[in-house]
Amino acid sequence: MANRSGSTSSKKKLVFVLILCFYLVVVVFPFLWILITSFKSTGEIFGNHPFRIIPENPTIEHYANVILEKGILNAVWNSLVVSGVTTIYIVFVATLASYAISRFEFFGKNLLLGVVLAVSMFPQMIVIGPIYNLFVDLGWTNSYWITLPYSSITLPMAVWILVTHFNQIPIALEESAKMDGANRFQTLFKIVFPLAAPGVFTTAIIVFITAWNEFVLAITINSDAAYHTVPVAISFLRTQFEILWGQVAAATIIVTIPTLLIVLFFQKQIVSGLTSGGVKE
Repeated sequence: MANRSGSTSSKKKLVFVLILCFYLVVVVFPFLWILITSFKSTGEIFGNHPFRIIPENPTIEHYANVILEKGILNAVWNSLVVSGVTTIYIVFVATLASYAISRFEFFGKNLLLGVVLAVSMFPQMIVIGPIYNLFVDLGWTNSYWITLPYSSITLPMAVWILVTHFNQIPIALEESAKMDGANRFQTLFKIVFPLAAPGVFTTAIIVFITAWNEFVLAITINSDAAYHTVPVAISFLRTQFEILWGQVAAATIIVTIPTLLIVLFFQKQIVSGLTSGGVKE
């Protein structure tokens, strides 16, 4: 019986490992194929053997084109500036708003949370018109002021995540700090904020990636190529009659590296932040 039980357990583990490997192949394959395509010549991409895994004549021509001619590095810089500034001010505002919602009792508290959730569900096409008109009137088109309307897609999500984490922190700690003479801001930034650090860090990463991938606002408000962010710059890698798939693949590899490094270096903090707010104590 023991041998049969052990054999069954081994078979289950083997099946699980096979399923996991298959899932990993499915997930990784698109990125791997883009990487392979980026080293193929245009003729090979559209030739008789477009599905060849190993390029017949590897080339870095596409990388040279997007870096030296298409200014993809400038787009990466714009995305870093826009995403970084958005992350900083969104996390700050969301921290204050989430702390107030979590700790203060006021009329319409649940309604406010419902409104925040509803705002996050608004299609961007509904708000893009008024935002564009406002930016034209203020003369803020083709500038880094685009970080302000990014709050419409990042702030509601940040508030909801941080409220969950603040709710997990025992209020007794704040009461002890108050008895020691700490005011609300001291309690927030010296007691609550450090304890909620995993959630704050996770929120910052999610906000950064969301801002990095945003397309509609960026292409509408910043039409000048000098202020194009990564998604917009990639969308212009085309001619009148074709999409330059080799350059698109090379640009995709280049612009994926920053976010990939962030996720790899901080994956433990991200997982900790996502799970720490999911247990009710």
